[in-house]
Amino acid sequence: MREKLMTMLEARKEEMIAIRRHLHAHPELSYHEEKTAAYIADFYQRKAVDVQTDVGGNAVIVTINDASSGDTLALRADFDALPIEEETGLPFASTSPGVMHACGHDAHTAYLMVLADCLIELKAEIPGTIKVIHQHGEEAPPGGAKFIMETEALADVDHIIGIHVFPDRPAGEVAYRSGAAMAGGTQFKLIIQGVGGHGSSPHKANDAIVAGAYFVTTLQTILSRRVNPFEAGAITVGSFDGKGSFNVINDAVTLEGDMRYMTTGLFEVLSKELHQLVNGLEELFGVQTTLTLFEGCPPVYNDPELTSSVVDYLTTGIGDYLTDVVESPMLTGNEDFAYYTQKIPGCFFYIGCRPKGIVNNVVYDNHHPKFDIDEEAISVAAKAVGEVVCGYFGIE
Repeated sequence: MREKLMTMLEARKEEMIAIRRHLHAHPELSYHEEKTAAYIADFYQRKAVDVQTDVGGNAVIVTINDASSGDTLALRADFDALPIEEETGLPFASTSPGVMHACGHDAHTAYLMVLADCLIELKAEIPGTIKVIHQHGEEAPPGGAKFIMETEALADVDHIIGIHVFPDRPAGEVAYRSGAAMAGGTQFKLIIQGVGGHGSSPHKANDAIVAGAYFVTTLQTILSRRVNPFEAGAITVGSFDGKGSFNVINDAVTLEGDMRYMTTGLFEVLSKELHQLVNGLEELFGVQTTLTLFEGCPPVYNDPELTSSVVDYLTTGIGDYLTDVVESPMLTGNEDFAYYTQKIPGCFFYIGCRPKGIVNNVVYDNHHPKFDIDEEAISVAAKAVGEVVCGYFGIE
């Protein structure tokens, strides 16, 4: 079956590219992907599978086999786009102003649609069940995966696999990470309320900007002095809204930021210290504060046993489409695949997609308006995940 599957996928490379380009030209924002979801669902119509739509939102879940015996393996790809104005100049660039597939979800969806179709044709040779998850809303917190997991759609899944394309590696290279793989993330918003006044008379006011500046600099001592140096995390203040006039003391300022952490234990430390620092501002500066935390995704944890098996499947596979399988460092990016791995042993690995013919070694990363991929990566993803499916079910 492996050989048949690889031959089928090779023969359908152009179809994968065509699907990717169609999706790329017609992106939709998170939680507004109705047309994309309909396009995916229509692809599976009149095929011998069970198709569930509107799962936890706009997600589409396809069940291959629904066997009464054997394990159930889930394969997941996301399909939402980003609020970015595309600058690639591609002939199939976005036709939706201000919306772009700048993270590769179009490629994720294209590979999985064709791989799933091939697996449907070969389903009689699969001793178990495969659930294909076409997921919405990955780019916008808390993430579509959370809403899917709040349903019973995946209650029978034993293991789950996901991939992501990244341009830091060439097509043909696959990277993996066992254990803590990607960071959790939580956004925060802090409003500091002082007393406005004239710049010439600061003693008659209470300067919220001074309190905010103290907060920004002191915030970094949480990581340097309150966290074990062997734990990985980051805190960033990305917005400081204190604009006013040169001779006016602002009445209030608003700061917004982001915390990243590789374990839920570290999040608890960061959250506790953040609240203590904010409470200290009130005592030290006599201001009033309002701190709000916005739920983000937890860290992605790759099951070590499953990850070891995935690496084994890939390194002993029959295809010549892979140039290398390498270990990845921990990544501080946020991925809602984490909601699956909280409940289901999973493995989320990375597919190189660095475009060919780059100029001056400039590679535009995910979420950049000029982000693009080497479309060979779509076929690599399909074959790599196909190898994992075959290895998982012990198919020769």
